[in-house]
Amino acid sequence: MYNQCFALRSVLLAPLLFLLLTAGSDVTGKGFDQKPNFVLMVVDDLGIGDIGCYGNDTIRTPNIDRLASEGVKLTQHIAAAPLCTPSRTAFMTGRYAIRSGMVSTGRVQVLLFLGGSGGLVPSETTFAKRLQHQGYTTGLVGKWHLGVNCKHRGDHCHHPNQHGFSYFYGLPFTLFNDCVPGEGSDVLVDLQQIFLNPAFVCLCATCFQVCVRVCGLFEVSLWLLVLHFFLCILATAVWYVPFEFLSTWNCIIMRNQEVIEQPMTVETLPQRLLGEAQNFIKRNVDHPFLLVFSLAHIHTPMFKTPQFAGKSRHGAYGDNLEEVDWMIGKITETVDSLGIANNTLMYFTSDHGGHLEDSDSQTGQKGGWNGIYKGGKAMGGWEGGIRVPGIFRWPGRLRAGKVVDEPTSLMDLYPTLKYLAKDTQPDRQSDGYNLMPLLEGEVARSEHEFMFHYCGIYLNAVRWHPPGSDSIFKVHFFTPNFFPPGAGGCYDTRICLCHGEHVTHHDPPLLYDLFHDPSESRPLTPDTEPRYAEILEQTAKAVERHKSTLPNEQAPADAHSEILWKPWLQPCCGTFPFCGCKENTTHM
Repeated sequence: MYNQCFALRSVLLAPLLFLLLTAGSDVTGKGFDQKPNFVLMVVDDLGIGDIGCYGNDTIRTPNIDRLASEGVKLTQHIAAAPLCTPSRTAFMTGRYAIRSGMVSTGRVQVLLFLGGSGGLVPSETTFAKRLQHQGYTTGLVGKWHLGVNCKHRGDHCHHPNQHGFSYFYGLPFTLFNDCVPGEGSDVLVDLQQIFLNPAFVCLCATCFQVCVRVCGLFEVSLWLLVLHFFLCILATAVWYVPFEFLSTWNCIIMRNQEVIEQPMTVETLPQRLLGEAQNFIKRNVDHPFLLVFSLAHIHTPMFKTPQFAGKSRHGAYGDNLEEVDWMIGKITETVDSLGIANNTLMYFTSDHGGHLEDSDSQTGQKGGWNGIYKGGKAMGGWEGGIRVPGIFRWPGRLRAGKVVDEPTSLMDLYPTLKYLAKDTQPDRQSDGYNLMPLLEGEVARSEHEFMFHYCGIYLNAVRWHPPGSDSIFKVHFFTPNFFPPGAGGCYDTRICLCHGEHVTHHDPPLLYDLFHDPSESRPLTPDTEPRYAEILEQTAKAVERHKSTLPNEQAPADAHSEILWKPWLQPCCGTFPFCGCKENTTHM
């Protein structure tokens, strides 16, 4: 009788036990066989020295620090460029921006107008495109800054929807000072003055001719007056229309391919971006998704959110950074509360280093702090402009508290996501490497033996991590000319340039060992470095091999025209030029 009862109970318990075992994989996340989710969080212009887990003890970043303590922190995480557009191009494509033509030979190294024709070419491949083909739902919330239209308004050839993101909400351009009244202008201020002068001269000449005609001093043809009048209108329009309405042309919000706010209300932007990012995660909790949360912070102008204003020890910049930390905490909280943490790889970084020259007498320092590293945003290969935070969290997969000191790159995200999404299809030339063996501790060394650092189209510096050595040598072929002499930035132009009189070329190149001199303050010489000649020889050979993979090394012939404002390409809510609308936020 006992055996019969035991057998009956075993039969009844077996299905229950099976259900418990199969459901157990969902307690902290989806099953191991399911493709993981990806939440990539990218801050704008954040300095590596601004974060607590990277050594800052005066700005509060507990949520970012928590990601590091629960995951893997990279201490030598490198952006492929020290400016937004080329860095984000490399991040999205896994390739140096020069391969996509997203580089410049002159002073303008980023896209300046939404109404320009420049942008990430439709033929380029992003990690979002690859993941879409693997069945992922893909979304980008926040900043894009890689172009919109090519030939006519509405073709959206550079738009995120055309580059693998099935959902887009945010800024197709970027946040900049012109978006907020009273914050000044960021776009070609000196050129605005140059355009203003001819218009003023033309107006004065026309007024003089009218006075001469009215007073009867000389005979002035009426047709000549009419011609001068229209020339004055044209000269005025050349500078006034593109520049005086920048907040209308550039400061807009789009949902997919529809302009939903123009100009945007900056004060509520952080809350709207956060809400959209959280809702995207919630909508897609039951199937694999990719979310790129590209924050508008911490680029100027500074936000003045009441909850954070005046609360930090570092003025407006500190307030904004603590708001960033709060937003990162909310995203992490959303992932955890939905029970998908164990099947979600979370990543935190910045597109490049902090902007050292950005400050004023009222606000104080508005750019970030790059710690012990020399230089900052737009300073070519100096470490402060390209070494950024890099944090990965994946409970159950990545060991908590692990630190990786090897060279890694933002370009490594592309092959890493491909690997995790089980994408084995053929691909084009890539400059990144799958990070998972390094993150999981299967290997101790990075696959990046050489890394190349560009300033615009120009190869600025090369780093070499010799096999079997802890040293990381960096060779600088040229460096920006800081002003005033002895300063740590280009305070005359407010941003360093890559060409002509703005740089100093070095022959032989400047050489540093970042392992022993991370601040790049002690150049090596043949007397202080036994391998000096070998280092220069090996880097020169690496440069030749690298250049041989760049069949289209030069920038497009019409690269400069692509950045110009073209009215027929301007995204517009309404009938151009009467563009204007406000987002309906009652549902938020």
